[in-house]
Amino acid sequence: MRVFSAAVLLGLTSACSLPRGAALQSEVLAGSEDAAANFGVMPVTRDNLAKLQSWPATGGGYSWPNASRGGGALSIKPGDTLDVVVWDSQQNSLLTTATQKTVDIKGLQVSSDGMIFVPYIDRINVSGLTTDQARDAIQTKLEPIVPAAQVQVAVTPGNGNIVDLVSGVQTPGRFPLVDRNFTILSLISQGGGIAPGLRNPIVRLQREGQSYTIPAEQLLANPALNTVLRGGDRVVVQSDVRYFVALGATGKEEMAYFPKEEVSALDALSLIGGLSDARADLKGVLVLREYSAAALRSDGSGPDKRQMVFSFDLTTVDGLFAARSFQIHPKDVVLATESPVTKVNSVFNLLGASLGIASRL
Repeated sequence: MRVFSAAVLLGLTSACSLPRGAALQSEVLAGSEDAAANFGVMPVTRDNLAKLQSWPATGGGYSWPNASRGGGALSIKPGDTLDVVVWDSQQNSLLTTATQKTVDIKGLQVSSDGMIFVPYIDRINVSGLTTDQARDAIQTKLEPIVPAAQVQVAVTPGNGNIVDLVSGVQTPGRFPLVDRNFTILSLISQGGGIAPGLRNPIVRLQREGQSYTIPAEQLLANPALNTVLRGGDRVVVQSDVRYFVALGATGKEEMAYFPKEEVSALDALSLIGGLSDARADLKGVLVLREYSAAALRSDGSGPDKRQMVFSFDLTTVDGLFAARSFQIHPKDVVLATESPVTKVNSVFNLLGASLGIASRL
């Protein structure tokens, strides 16, 4: 019977694979000491944290135009429409009658070359002029035929003097520039402010084929970043799309979005539900990151390999403080390896079950 039980036990343990959880730290880092390894391993401590934080950022960054003021009134651009009123009180006016002392000339659209056509004075270039300057130019042209004429000009902005507030606010839409100092925060205010519920809202400015982004929190906090808008600008307010990936013995295995501008390694663990008490190896929390070839350095001022693994020992005060300050980059992988004890327990549990079966047999 003992021989038979041993045979049953051997058959069960060889035929059944052990339950498989997350990888062990030794499995993930196998071969890292080989000089030919295509990845590097860097334990993170408080002593080397400052150096590591100075390494190049990955996953993209922000860029933003300066906030220099345009100054003065808005200038007329192609696509704008002018309404001209000519006042002439002369008895023998060429433009007005005895009972009607004004002439309305409406809907004068500025052509692509900046010109409008005004009766009696032909074409006149108004592109780049303010409303007052355009009025003076038209009045000067009229003086030879209507010496006492007074001119009034009103401008309806066309595409060249309109900005689009696309999304992420209470009331998106198209808004005319009121002057050359119309700022992006003024536009967002006219749109009713940033919509509630956006995750770490990001402001995106699209201008002349370029795209600029900035966290809304930074834009609101620093007046120097409140850039002046130009006609044709498009503004989009949206949730932060940066993310990191959580794997292994964590509360959740998922793609987790950044809820704020900076997320530390400890923040990341909190966001994904912490570590599994029964499975995780507190000495084996890893952050996997890939650098560009341009970021590589041989003097220690940057990574020496494109694929780097940063390791944390959360059983020590030093490791905990290091993890609290170490910043996660977009597209990092946060991997909680499995404790070797878990594997041993799995073997014992399987052996216990196998012995039980053999005993009953």
